Amino acid sequence: MTAPDLTCNASLRAHIEKNLTGFQVRRADVDDAHHAAVAITVTDVGHGASLPGLPQHPQWQSAAALLLTRRSAALRKHAGQWAFPGGRLDPGETPVETALREMAEEVSLALAQDRVLGFLDDFVTRSGFVMTPVVVWGGSRVRTEPNPDEVASVHRIPLSEFLRDDAPMLEAADSSEHPVLRMPVGDDHIAAPTAALIYQFREVCLLGRGTRVAHFEQPEFAWR
Repeated sequence: MTAPDLTCNASLRAHIEKNLTGFQVRRADVDDAHHAAVAITVTDVGHGASLPGLPQHPQWQSAAALLLTRRSAALRKHAGQWAFPGGRLDPGETPVETALREMAEEVSLALAQDRVLGFLDDFVTRSGFVMTPVVVWGGSRVRTEPNPDEVASVHRIPLSEFLRDDAPMLEAADSSEHPVLRMPVGDDHIAAPTAALIYQFREVCLLGRGTRVAHFEQPEFAWR
C-alpha cells in the first residue's frame, strides 16, 4: 500500500483512524507501578522541523508531522534522549488520560479525548516499563512550549522522514538475537524504544500494515 497524501488535513486524519480501527492491538500484562503511556501526536510541521539535514521549504509548514521531544539533560533517567510526551500512569488513570496529561505538562499542548484516534501495541522497555502508545490528532496551527524541567526542545518531524528508503536502520546486537532498531531523521537518528513506536506508526497508520515491533532491541544506553 502506498502512503497517503501527507498534508495535515481531515483526509489524513480519516486515513489514520481507519487503519487503527482495523488494527488488532496487543497489550502486555503489567502492574500499575510499571505502566506508562505516550502521546504519538500528529500535527503540522509549522516551524518545528529544525534539525540538521532537514531541508526547509515553506510548503512544509502545512505538511503532517509527529511531535517529539528531546528530554532534559538534567533528568535522572533517559536524559537527552528522543521521546514522545508521556510518563507513568497515576493511580486511577487510563493510558489516554496519562498521555494527554503528560503532553499538557511537557509541551503545554492540551487536547480533549475526542482527539484520540486509537492505539498501537504496548512496548516493553529494557528499563522496566510497559508503554501504551496513544495516537492523537493535534491538527494544524497548534502551539507548544517546552517545560524546561523535563524537555530540552520540541520538534515536529515531517512524516515523510519516516518513509525514507533507509528507514528503518537495523543493527545486530551482541546481547540479543533481535536487531537494534533506529529511525533516521535528517542527519541524526532516533533509537528504540521511541524508534520502534515511530516505525509501527508508519507501518500501521500510514501504510495500513499489521507490522509488530515488540521484538526489536534497544541500544544499551536506553536500558537505564
